[in-house]
Amino acid sequence: MKIDGEVATGLGKGSYFLSQEFYTKEFEKNLGFIPYPGTLNVIVSEEYLGEINKIKNECENLIKPDTEFGAVKYIEAILNDNVNGAIVFPAKTTHEKNYLEFICEKKLRDEYNLADGDIVSLEF
Repeated sequence: MKIDGEVATGLGKGSYFLSQEFYTKEFEKNLGFIPYPGTLNVIVSEEYLGEINKIKNECENLIKPDTEFGAVKYIEAILNDNVNGAIVFPAKTTHEKNYLEFICEKKLRDEYNLADGDIVSLEF
């Protein structure tokens, strides 16, 4: 599946969670990289929500929670045809359903000069 979406500012919570050793170790083990402590938030059209929810529900890639944090499902993804990473689906989130959170080892806003409103593609 390949979809376009709009870059948006998040709530800043991703940086806290992706700074936790529990998550970084699991992502490194399962994806081969330690994610930058933050997510790139991408708003997608609601027309894709059915397919995205199906992928999320069928996803078996899971980092199980420890005592303080929630579970996170993830699926490998590619941003703009050249950035390998993953889309994460935290069990506990305050984002709307049409927000996707992309992680990789780089700070994407700086590396690719991304700003709110820019259109990016995600393939997963």
